[in-house]
Amino acid sequence: MTEFLIPYALFLAKTVTWVTALIVLAATLAGLARGARSAGGPERLDVRNLNRRYEGLADSVRDEVLDQAQLKALDKTRKGESKSRNKLAKKGKAPDRPRVYALRFHGDLQASAVDSLREEISAVLQVARAGQDEVLLQLDSEGGMVHGYGLAASQLARLRSAGIKLTVAVDKVAASGGYLMACVADQVLAAPFAIVGSIGVVAQLPNFHRLLKRLDVDYELHTAGDYKRTLTLFGENTDAGREKFRVEIEETHALFKRFVREYRPQLDIERVATGEHWFGTQALELKLVDQLQTSDDYLLQRVKDAELFSLSFRRRQRLAQRLAEGLVKLGVGLRRSVQETTMPRWH
Repeated sequence: MTEFLIPYALFLAKTVTWVTALIVLAATLAGLARGARSAGGPERLDVRNLNRRYEGLADSVRDEVLDQAQLKALDKTRKGESKSRNKLAKKGKAPDRPRVYALRFHGDLQASAVDSLREEISAVLQVARAGQDEVLLQLDSEGGMVHGYGLAASQLARLRSAGIKLTVAVDKVAASGGYLMACVADQVLAAPFAIVGSIGVVAQLPNFHRLLKRLDVDYELHTAGDYKRTLTLFGENTDAGREKFRVEIEETHALFKRFVREYRPQLDIERVATGEHWFGTQALELKLVDQLQTSDDYLLQRVKDAELFSLSFRRRQRLAQRLAEGLVKLGVGLRRSVQETTMPRWH
């Protein structure tokens, strides 16, 4: 009997495993298909009223903590306020409240989110009122490629040039290229333990020349121009090439410092442009940021006197692109998990 049950149990376990895998795969593909259908076109700009969202969250709590009499009184007050607003609107005397457009930028090495940022800013510039409306950018970036983050900072500068107030909120990190973006703002907010700064430049690459030499592999590189290539992965690097490479890094650092100084002249640039990073409380003392406050607190503060809208530009992706993006995000998550094991933590 036992000889029969063991193979049967193994067969049953394999069957359950395969069925479960097929169900998960089918659910995943169905979810992707629904996402593709809901996209409604090759690209779209999602606009959400944050005032209504916050009011809805508060109402969920009020429904539980207030009694029926209090809820009835609140409803009566709201109806009266709505009636008054409608009367003023008919007479053309409705208060013209400022608008705050909330954008998000989650940076990677290539600053690929700049593709959406440029579209969102182009949309805002067509409707925002100079001297009255504001853009809040919730920024989270450890920095990356110089040209990518340079373009992202230039997109933010478009708002400043148009007279639209720009506030950047750093809840987690705005370092290196991230701070290159943040410094463009009229005001920079940071959470107390947000990481800010890292005004420096780094470049590194491995060299396999000696390994190829041991394997009797020749590598040829032909260039026109003395400095078309300074350092290479496979060729033999020279002292002259290394020196030129260092000069180029110093020049990039000088451009970085000049850009930051232009938008934040109150900084002691030589003090902060050492490549170090600081927590929000330290960054405030160094004038890298203007105020210790999270983006959530800032939005809740403005909900009393402004109309708040969140903007998110999206392009429809093919199934293969979405699957590839999912794998990349998985890899980034694993990398961050490894990095977090080396960071200081509270015990």
